[in-house]
Amino acid sequence: MKKREKEVDSPSKINQIKPSTNIVFNIIFLVLGLMCIFPLLFVFSISITSEESLRTNGYQIIPQELSAAAYEFLWNERDMILHAAFMSIVVTVLGTVITVALTTSMGYVVSRNGFKLKKLYTWIIFIPMVFNGGMLSSYVVINNILGLRNTIWALILPLACSSFSVTICRTFFRTTVPDSIVESAKIDGAGQFRIWSQIVLPISKPVMATIGMFAAFGYWNDWFQASLYIDNKNLQTLQSMLNNIRESIEYLANNPYGGISMQEYKLSMPTESVRMAIALIIIVPIACTYPMFQKYFISGLTIGSVKE
Repeated sequence: MKKREKEVDSPSKINQIKPSTNIVFNIIFLVLGLMCIFPLLFVFSISITSEESLRTNGYQIIPQELSAAAYEFLWNERDMILHAAFMSIVVTVLGTVITVALTTSMGYVVSRNGFKLKKLYTWIIFIPMVFNGGMLSSYVVINNILGLRNTIWALILPLACSSFSVTICRTFFRTTVPDSIVESAKIDGAGQFRIWSQIVLPISKPVMATIGMFAAFGYWNDWFQASLYIDNKNLQTLQSMLNNIRESIEYLANNPYGGISMQEYKLSMPTESVRMAIALIIIVPIACTYPMFQKYFISGLTIGSVKE
């Protein structure tokens, strides 16, 4: 009798899911997955719809009249778009590397109990999560004090460190890296930099992938920094350039007082479909990188939430 009670109360029995419940969960997740995919398909459908069909029938999931005018318009601007895409890749890769290095190093430092300034650094990390200096102070520091205007560092350094990411790293190192490993390395003569680079980082792939993914998404999708600090067209990122194209299209579409040449150009140029094509160009490349981080993402976020 006791043996049967133990079998019933065992973790494997408690954690079992009924087949009917499993089917319900699968249906729910399928619906949620379709809800995530549907907007992307809808945007693609609009991007290949002719402007005349959009004006007549509005947005439709199945185009009434196909047209590649939006992509032809962007193809004519391919030299500028490819250069801007190269700048976005450089900013994203370089910024992600710097972000991971800064975040993991600071997270490791504040995770060690023997660090004398641990409380001070913890407050320095915590306060920006609640308060910030505002856009004006950031602009003055970056533009006037540091003199980063029209440099690639103006696109990288303002986004290089996040208090939230440092907190994730601190929790990971606190729960994953035992003090005994650090003490053993110190006995063998290793310094803190060597411990961090050769012992801590190799066992920290989940949190590095998580922080790296957050940083890559942030750098790739950012256009605001470029709009504030970049006037040089050679330093424009893809998002900033495509945003300028979108604003120019909206200006032409909403300006009824242009000359004859402008009116003819406006009538021959796609507007709504180009906006959707621009959205696809921005979304698809960064979305393709997600599977590379997927196997580390969940474990990196949930470290410290469950203890055995």
